[in-house]
Amino acid sequence: MHKIGVIHGRFQLLHNDHMKYLLAGKEHCEHLVVGITNPDPTLTRADPADPARSSREANPFTYFERYCMVRDALADEGLRDEISIVPFPINFPELYHYYLPMQATFFLTIYDNWGEKKLKMFNSMGLATEILWRRPLGQKGLSATAIRHKMLNGELWENLVPAAVARLMKNSAMQKRLQGTAAPGKEQAAP
Repeated sequence: MHKIGVIHGRFQLLHNDHMKYLLAGKEHCEHLVVGITNPDPTLTRADPADPARSSREANPFTYFERYCMVRDALADEGLRDEISIVPFPINFPELYHYYLPMQATFFLTIYDNWGEKKLKMFNSMGLATEILWRRPLGQKGLSATAIRHKMLNGELWENLVPAAVARLMKNSAMQKRLQGTAAPGKEQAAP
C-alpha cells in the first residue's frame, strides 16, 4: 500500500468506468490525489498520440464542474477525507511540481498509444508508476463522448454515471454548454 497515489483523467462527464478506475487507485494507497487534466484552455495542448482529447468539443465542462463530479461521486463512496482533487496539466510536465506530490506513485491504465506515451513520460521524469491494468482499446468500456451524445439525443444515460453526476447534470448551465449554446460563465455547478 502506497502512502500517496496520483490518478488522473479529463472526466468530461465522470462515468461508472471512471469510478472503477478511481476506486482501484484508492485500493492501492492511503490518500488518493485525483488530477483533472485539461483544467482550462491555457493548460491544454494537442498531442498526436490522442489528437481529439484537446478539442473544445471534447472538453465541454469546466474544471470546477468536473471537480464537483469527482468530489461528490467519491463522497458518495465514503471517500471525502481520503482524497484531494487538483488540476493536472498533463501536457506540461514542467508544471507538475506546482500541482502534484512528486513523491507519490502515479497510477495509470493503458489502452492505447496515449496511455503508453504517458507511462514513458512519467518514467522519464523519474516518477514512481504503477499500471492498474493494461487492456486492448476494444475493452476500454464506457466513453464519456458516447454518453454526452446519448444526453444530447435524449437517450437514457443516467445509469451510466454515478448518481452524484446525474444530479449535477440536471444543472441547466451544464446542459446548455453540452448543447453548445453557452460558454462557461456565471452559471456553473453549485459547490
